[in-house]
Amino acid sequence: MFGKRAKYNVLFVCLGNICRSPSAEAVFREAVDKAGMSGKVEVDSAGIIGYHAGEGADPRMKRHASQRGYRLTSISRPVIAEDFNRFDLIVGMDDRNIRDLRRKAPADGRAEIRKMTDFCTRFDETEVPDPYYGGAAGFERVLDLLEDACDGLLRYVSRQAETER
Repeated sequence: MFGKRAKYNVLFVCLGNICRSPSAEAVFREAVDKAGMSGKVEVDSAGIIGYHAGEGADPRMKRHASQRGYRLTSISRPVIAEDFNRFDLIVGMDDRNIRDLRRKAPADGRAEIRKMTDFCTRFDETEVPDPYYGGAAGFERVLDLLEDACDGLLRYVSRQAETER
């Protein structure tokens, strides 16, 4: 389906991997499952920094996500060099994440690096804002943007599958 590999691998990245990227992972995994593509798409998340390595998602983010039916179960980890060859697509949440990812990417890395909002179809945002220091509205805004972007991302991944056939 996806070239010589059976799965298309997507990695979501934010600064610490406790708010935006684990939420994107959960929202996209749900979209993939609903589309019947769970055996064809692998989803993970990581952070630019390893400060929160080994921790679960921020409890506030988990609470807001669960109100929409999403379970944030990932454990924070930092991006590593191998990710740039393991994943087909690495999706950063903001411009700084994209700059940091490009800086970390090894010369032989094959992953495409894109920004999450590249896939939005309803919202005209340029970044998924970090809700860590904000209130409830910030967490809800992140989920609104991620739901929109994950719909567009699913269409993109499906087109990638068609191209590879």
